[in-house]
Amino acid sequence: MVFQDELKARTQHVEAVLRDYLPKGGGFQKTLVSAMRYSIEAGGKRIRPILLECAYQMYGGMGQMAGPFMAAIEMIHTSSLVHDDLPALDNDSMRRGKKTTHKVYGEAMGILAGDAMMNYAYETAVRAFSLAKDDQRERVAEAFRILSEKSGVYGMLGGQSCDVEFEGRPLTEGQVEFINQHKTAALIEASLMIGAVLAGAPKDDIAILEAVGRKTGLAFQIRDDILDLTGSETELGKPIGSDVRNRKTTFVSLFGIPAGRSRVEMLSAQALDSFDSLSAEHGFLRQFLEELAVRRR
Repeated sequence: MVFQDELKARTQHVEAVLRDYLPKGGGFQKTLVSAMRYSIEAGGKRIRPILLECAYQMYGGMGQMAGPFMAAIEMIHTSSLVHDDLPALDNDSMRRGKKTTHKVYGEAMGILAGDAMMNYAYETAVRAFSLAKDDQRERVAEAFRILSEKSGVYGMLGGQSCDVEFEGRPLTEGQVEFINQHKTAALIEASLMIGAVLAGAPKDDIAILEAVGRKTGLAFQIRDDILDLTGSETELGKPIGSDVRNRKTTFVSLFGIPAGRSRVEMLSAQALDSFDSLSAEHGFLRQFLEELAVRRR
């Protein structure tokens, strides 16, 4: 299958999985449920659940056990975007070509929707236990540990806190990399690791996939910073120039766009070299990792 056709098919599959696991109905809390669904259904590239499922399949994973984690990791990612867009943080009005959640539902409901999405992600991931056989439940527990750690104070949220605290201040390259590694790369690491863990991959391969995710995530964020300066609002689905407007120090603001492009190429090449050392193969996943470094949105 041609890469773009397979990517489209996999994205559509993720959308179906998300529809299955999103909260439905709601009595007096129906506005909260509506805001949560709006946030997820606004669209997106669905990179993390695609990575997770590919890693799961690469090691022979079969069945529905990865589904709850695919939905959960996209919910956590979306929760971070809902909060990022709030007036207290980036104060953005557009995301994925649509009004941001707080612009549609109000700031208070935007905060609650982000909170609820994070909590509901863990509720969803736990459902994998009911899909696991007795000998697989230890894998689900380890996957849940990774999900919690990579999204928490020592992962995504830790990176976000530094991003907020250091805003408007001159940063060193090391500080910028810390933010990028935790705020962005942590969930990419988690996606690859969780898929492999659920399928019973060797521990050495899981460690390699964590490194692949870290390099890929760092490259992804620098590419994002470049697009924030060179992309179009129509293509990106959100306002450009956000980093400059919010006085954020990025790798690109420190070293310039050409250096940023060179760093993306280097990190991507390192990630692919590590990927090629794994005991299993997955042609689409390898190409997908490569494409992330040159994406236009």
